[in-house]
Amino acid sequence: MRKDIEIPEVEEVYLAAVYVLNEQFESYEWNAYLINASSEALEMALIVSRGFDKKKETSTMRHKIEVLPAKNFAKIEFLQEDVLKLNNEFKVTFFKNNKMYEKTFVFKANSIRENARVEIPVIPEKGILAK
Repeated sequence: MRKDIEIPEVEEVYLAAVYVLNEQFESYEWNAYLINASSEALEMALIVSRGFDKKKETSTMRHKIEVLPAKNFAKIEFLQEDVLKLNNEFKVTFFKNNKMYEKTFVFKANSIRENARVEIPVIPEKGILAK
């Protein structure tokens, strides 16, 4: 029975940390974004995130994005400086073309830093892509 279950591979969907200006507080901060670089919308995206290492673990955060249009992105959450020292895991589940997709994205501990930023899909700012 299990061999009959098709689990499609996630393509053109990314998770990135982007260092952006918070105009309200007039300071820069890291935010996590879900990026849809595909030509079709993502529906009912559910994201479960947590930070962890061998000694510490953060609370589990849950987010929902009803629809993420094609070639678009959505902010998931603010990343506090303290959690950047931890591994940050984001489990993303969504529907596209009536098929369910799932992928786990991870930022390794201390990998989110200003000098590691690169060009990323769809978002005009530089950022760091999760693996």
